[in-house]
Amino acid sequence: MTSLSDGLSDGPQTDPDPPFESVDEVVAALHDQGYIADTRLATTVFLLTRLDKPLLLEGPAGVGKTELAKMLAAATGRRLLRLQCYEGQDETKALYEWDYGKQLMYTQILREKIGQVVEDAPDLGTAVERIGENESVFFSERFLAPRPLLEAIRSEQPVVLLIDEVDRADEALEAVLLETLGEFQISIPEVGTFTAKQRPYVLLTSNNTRDLAAALKRRCLHLFLDYPSAERELEIVRSKKTGLADSLAEELVNVVRGLRELELRKAPSISETIDWARTLAVLGVDELDSQILSDTVSVVVKYDKDVTKALEALPRLVDPNAVVEEHGHGHGHGHGHGHGHGHSHDDGDGDVDGRQVRADRDTAGRHGEGVYGTPNYAKGTEKDAPAKPRSVTSGQGSRSFGLGRKRAL
Repeated sequence: MTSLSDGLSDGPQTDPDPPFESVDEVVAALHDQGYIADTRLATTVFLLTRLDKPLLLEGPAGVGKTELAKMLAAATGRRLLRLQCYEGQDETKALYEWDYGKQLMYTQILREKIGQVVEDAPDLGTAVERIGENESVFFSERFLAPRPLLEAIRSEQPVVLLIDEVDRADEALEAVLLETLGEFQISIPEVGTFTAKQRPYVLLTSNNTRDLAAALKRRCLHLFLDYPSAERELEIVRSKKTGLADSLAEELVNVVRGLRELELRKAPSISETIDWARTLAVLGVDELDSQILSDTVSVVVKYDKDVTKALEALPRLVDPNAVVEEHGHGHGHGHGHGHGHGHSHDDGDGDVDGRQVRADRDTAGRHGEGVYGTPNYAKGTEKDAPAKPRSVTSGQGSRSFGLGRKRAL
């Protein structure tokens, strides 16, 4: 390996001009960007900018973890670099990869020059050694395709690096991140070690789908970001200028908080509260009632069973005396399809008793006389005439089940 290129720095430099002088400045700066932060969150962000440590944000989906990174970048004037994590992701998708196509193209262009290097080599071994002495030409920064982590480390200007949903990545990627988060550097075997010229502000987010390694958490500041208080959530909704009246927005926030107390698979997020407010504003709603909320509840509740629970709870959350019309999808879903089979198995609540239907199909004599299979069925005779058994010869049987017979289409 040859000497490190000029792109490698001797050491990271802390921010000589920190963007915030106090926690109150953090609150004001984020508020100017439309992000409402409480004192605890603002304090953590302030420490992020002063201690040069990554910040790990954990909590349910939709509480503003990713949005915080975006607003911090906007408030500080830094470029945002985002690494979206997913299952099966490896270091080549997070750190860097070699541009093999570019390497091959250069090899083809320089074929004549390579031939000159080895033309007087006495044997194959000598030729390989000569090529090996120059292999660093093809393993240099020129052929590196940087991914978000390496790009953040190599950036000449300070950036905000967002490592989003790190809990979705495999544990192997966590090990790769340790060097980056601990020393703000990345080691590339063929080139050397890149150390950040300007330390990025690093934020990691996790939805708690799995536990993260202790070594990863140890390198980070930590904050659990939960659903906000009613007052703060109302302030957030108002700040987004949804078009919904303030009084209705307050009622809506209380309804959403009530839905979160249900045992839902996915509780409504803050962003979904904002979407619901905008939906109601577009519909021109001037009064919240259980009917309009039931008609639009799918904006905040995404799973079928959760919708059922929400529809049951909405009248109580809005007005205990309200009555919600029955919601149907037009096909019944077990409430009778209206095909009229001549049998009624409704249990009184609109549900068909499937067990009784199956039992009726097995009841002897249910078809009456003259139907195929009944004693008095005989083609071409009087309806009540006894059926004459038909004799079948052995020849007919062999022809019927012969191997060579073709089925009629």
